[in-house]
Amino acid sequence: MKELIEYISKSLVDDPSAVRVDERVTSARIILHLRVAPKDMGRVIGKEGRVANAMRALLRVGAAQKGKPYVLEID
Repeated sequence: MKELIEYISKSLVDDPSAVRVDERVTSARIILHLRVAPKDMGRVIGKEGRVANAMRALLRVGAAQKGKPYVLEID
């Protein structure tokens, strides 16, 4: 799932070299921390958060397969 979020984010932004996705596994969930350049933040979040919500929906599908919920944090 980390690779999927990274691929989607790099496709959206102007500076793909600034995209970083860190994965942290806890006992209850898997947290994906997405970092992009400040100027690309709006592209990743989208109008009214639609792009970010779409990425979170994809993570919910992955969570169903893995049995652990995913959380996406965007900085």
